[in-house]
Amino acid sequence: MTKVLLTGGSGFIAAHILEQLLAKGHTVVTTVRSEDKAQNIRDAYPDKASSGELKVAIVPDIAQLDAFDEVVKEPGLEVVLHTASPFHFKFKDPKTELIDPAVNGTTGILKAIARSAPTVRRVVITSSFAAIMDEDKISDPNHTFSEASWNPVTIDDIHRHPATAYRASKTLAEKAAWDFVKDPANNVKFDLATVNPPMVFGPVVHHLASLSSINTSNERIVDLLQGKWKENGVPPTGAATIWIDVRDVARAHIRAGLEVPEAGGQRLFTTAGTFSNAEIAEKVRKNFPEYADKLPEGDALKDGELPPADKRFKIDNRKTNELLKIEYISVEQMVVDTVRSLKEHGA
Repeated sequence: MTKVLLTGGSGFIAAHILEQLLAKGHTVVTTVRSEDKAQNIRDAYPDKASSGELKVAIVPDIAQLDAFDEVVKEPGLEVVLHTASPFHFKFKDPKTELIDPAVNGTTGILKAIARSAPTVRRVVITSSFAAIMDEDKISDPNHTFSEASWNPVTIDDIHRHPATAYRASKTLAEKAAWDFVKDPANNVKFDLATVNPPMVFGPVVHHLASLSSINTSNERIVDLLQGKWKENGVPPTGAATIWIDVRDVARAHIRAGLEVPEAGGQRLFTTAGTFSNAEIAEKVRKNFPEYADKLPEGDALKDGELPPADKRFKIDNRKTNELLKIEYISVEQMVVDTVRSLKEHGA
């Protein structure tokens, strides 16, 4: 079995990675920002915590350049899965609240590994479709996004829109990571892979304090269940119409980090295909009749339908699929499992 460092262990994606790693019998050291979050994880896996198969370390601020210096000294680490990064649109200053934590957190951990963790052979970083897409091509039916595509966004664009700032944070952090490992001066002994998912939906593993703290992608499903779409209209799906289930994102990290040697040096563009808000609403209605009076139907769903084909980009992620060999969870299965988990949290 493998000893893995998993950063950001209380996050939406990382919580699933942690669950899957422990189920496979691996030893995990995970990081969180506070002792409260650490205790929540220990309480969720008491046997693993008491046996030493699970350790939880506190890293209060990933933007500090020395944030990970101590935790990477854990003896025998072989793989690092770095998921810790801000994903929210609730910020005042994009540079200090998004860009700096994303870039510093990424380069900081790579520097720490290169300096103090000689047994680490692979690092997997959670990047995003945000680092692949191009806002100017997102509605172009003649444009195909693939593992080779890079978002052309720069630091000068971050004040255009909160979403642009988020996309810049993911793009600049991923570019900084590849630049670091390719620079001979850094004496890097490990290889790097990135996982680049689009919209991530799916059930919640971690112990949510409240529905208000749910991850950004799943917020739309909470709004639907609470009747907000019926009351205010179905929101447009948006131009980025591709998605993946969080459990498949977790699988991709584990496949890339521990199970597929050929994933080293690769960007992994993981997606299950297209979705629409209308489709999500229809799957909830079909599977959860108890919500019927809160759900929009008929013509009310039109605004949430998939944009027409002449307004949608194309994707080519055959390289990723051939490497990882993941059978992606369907929209319907995702909706059923997500609603069940949200009901447990009071939706």
